[in-house]
Amino acid sequence: MVVEVLSEAQRRKWDASDDQLFYAEPRFVQHLDEAFRERLKRLYRERIPARAVVLDLMSSWVSHLPDDISYERVIGHGLNAKELAANKRLDSHWLQNLNLDQQIPLKTASVDAVLIVAGWQYLQYPEAVAAELLRITRPQGLLIVAFSNRMFFTKAPQVWADGSDRDHLAYVAEVLMAQGWPRPELIAEQTRSRGWQGLIGGQGDPFFAVVATRP
Repeated sequence: MVVEVLSEAQRRKWDASDDQLFYAEPRFVQHLDEAFRERLKRLYRERIPARAVVLDLMSSWVSHLPDDISYERVIGHGLNAKELAANKRLDSHWLQNLNLDQQIPLKTASVDAVLIVAGWQYLQYPEAVAAELLRITRPQGLLIVAFSNRMFFTKAPQVWADGSDRDHLAYVAEVLMAQGWPRPELIAEQTRSRGWQGLIGGQGDPFFAVVATRP
């Protein structure tokens, strides 16, 4: 049973048009800076074991997994076929709009780690997605939801668009726990820019992550 957390008003977006149209053209760009990406890669290295079955949900043309670690299988999901086809870490992938259909076409307890990078902020029905992720993740498997302070504002539900960074962490954790995930670990860090900017104290994109372990 899916336990609802959001009100209908909190699910609304400024741009209510079909998400598939918004993502129809591939964006072969980095949406997060190098400092954020390196911190994310380090987190993956620390938490995801080699030979794991990994699901990169709401993926794109990159998955940010460490290049020197082999996984049994990396499965990708997203909304743009060209981006997913260009992602060399993916062994397979599928297209699906999770705001229209939250049922994930994977077997129960078939995945060791689920990754969502800069994607949760676009989910209008995160409760149903969280319940499905609990179903497909193996016991002691991980869910890592990572994000910064960037978004496509018109495509973010009101709950995200109106919230602060701390609100976002608390909101993701609340949705997960409502669906049966144990209380997750919350990570909030300021990164340092790469190159000369970092040497003089320049800051990179802030790093936020919610890490949950399936009981």
